[in-house]
Amino acid sequence: MTTQELLTAIENLKVSELVELVNALKERFGITALPVATGAIPAGAAPAGGAPAAEEKTTFNVILTDTGDQKVQVVKLVKSLTGLGLKESKELVDAAPKPIKEGVSRDEAEQIKKQLEDLGAKAEIQ
Repeated sequence: MTTQELLTAIENLKVSELVELVNALKERFGITALPVATGAIPAGAAPAGGAPAAEEKTTFNVILTDTGDQKVQVVKLVKSLTGLGLKESKELVDAAPKPIKEGVSRDEAEQIKKQLEDLGAKAEIQ
């Protein structure tokens, strides 16, 4: 089995099956703790002990929750941030709450949120 085939098989596991696999690997190879890489455990999965994983998040999504009074300015900002056309940017803003940027660093997410809030819009980082 190739590495890619193995990864595909793991991706298709249910959370309970993934927990079972992790436990089997720990037992088989005598591992007392597995390092947790960002994104390695699906959202909602808990380690074998039942406690939630304490992993540090490295990528964030900026969600526009409210356009505020300066909708035209918010559309222009969204256009410049996303690279979308004017029509697509307007549709995105009209459909709020919607993600504006996904998978960005904490600093970039904070900067985007501040730019939106400076225009009177409301945004959150997830």
